[in-house]
Amino acid sequence: MVAEASILLVLVFAILLAVGIPIVICIAVASLATVLLMLPLDIAVFTAGQKMVSSLNSFSLIAVPFFILSGIIMNNGGIAHKLVDFAKLIVGRVPGSLAHTNVVGNALFGSISSSAIAASTAIGGVMVPLQEKEGYDRKFAAAVNIASAPSGMVIPPSTAFIIFSLISGGTSIAALFVGGYVIGILWAITIMAVAFVIARKRKYPIVEKSETANINKKKIVLDAIPSILLIFIIIGGILTGVFTAIEASAVCVVYALFLALVYYRTLTIKQLPAVLIKSVEMSGMVMLLIAASSLMSFAMAFTGIPDALSQFILGLSTNPLIILLLINIFLLIIGMFMDIAPAILIFTPIFLPIAEGIGIDPVHFGIFFILNLCVGTITPPVGTGLFVGSMVGKEKVENLIKPLMPFYIAMFVLLMVVTYVPEISLFLPNLLGL
Repeated sequence: MVAEASILLVLVFAILLAVGIPIVICIAVASLATVLLMLPLDIAVFTAGQKMVSSLNSFSLIAVPFFILSGIIMNNGGIAHKLVDFAKLIVGRVPGSLAHTNVVGNALFGSISSSAIAASTAIGGVMVPLQEKEGYDRKFAAAVNIASAPSGMVIPPSTAFIIFSLISGGTSIAALFVGGYVIGILWAITIMAVAFVIARKRKYPIVEKSETANINKKKIVLDAIPSILLIFIIIGGILTGVFTAIEASAVCVVYALFLALVYYRTLTIKQLPAVLIKSVEMSGMVMLLIAASSLMSFAMAFTGIPDALSQFILGLSTNPLIILLLINIFLLIIGMFMDIAPAILIFTPIFLPIAEGIGIDPVHFGIFFILNLCVGTITPPVGTGLFVGSMVGKEKVENLIKPLMPFYIAMFVLLMVVTYVPEISLFLPNLLGL
């Protein structure tokens, strides 16, 4: 029965996805079809509805719409150019300085907006044309933008970590957030290292002293710091006990509104209804996705698919190093075809017990699990970040694969290091007693 259920689940899901049905419908229909193998129609439909509704009855989920709303406010708050100017100051005069500015800008904006696509569009939309104007190869500029865009997704506040915490049964959100800081910064440094080598080899221009001599550095810092402070306010408040990780999401909204309406004055009261409507739409999509994915998790558990997959992986090897490698390969493949949220919801219940069985800390697992999926967003054949980045860079996807290869290799090395050296993810959470 497990084999038949697995085949039916994958087949129905793949066929519906191939004909262009929205992924949330694909998940729900494929899951219901699988449950029908074991239960009569009336009981299957009732159980499916019950599971979908009960999956949303969680206090932790309150954080998701708040973080989405704060991200949309910041996206509409006109901070992209301010962060680009600030990133230029940080980078300084090094080979490929504009490419490094793109990386730093993506990390900052991505963490604030919780969106790789928003970072790639807002920061890349400014930096890619600027790099081309200064003599950089456009394919290289687009590749740098694509490779660095997801780095901000693992820097708090991150909705991916909140969803993982919920599905994993209560893994500390604070520990995931703190560990995410380290990994996000390492990602940005890794991309910058590759860009530095390429820029130096190709002799890309360094920003001239005359270009920075007359800029108002004090104004640039004062403009950017309030936005960047959001990152530190959230984690600082959680660590000091001023508010919980869930309450932090509401603090994010209040602070984002203050910046957009009062400090920067880039958003007006009249624009707020449109911002709220967009937030409701995005939150509704995420919640429906969570509900549908919970149904798929139930369908797989009910038919014994996770246990069968676990036995299959453990049957291939009992060596923890090999098991971790197999999990990483599987997650990279999943990330190529599936968005992060449904992938977390569906595959956390499958792989977390395997990882815990070989002694992996849930926080460490959550960090390299999400890191895998973030890499998948910029990997062919259907990585959404790859296609958005190609449009921003005005290059065909096939023309960007070769320029992206050095970055893919570097990211895979980083992924392996993070996977096999748990202290990288855990030393800061452990130091802070999380």
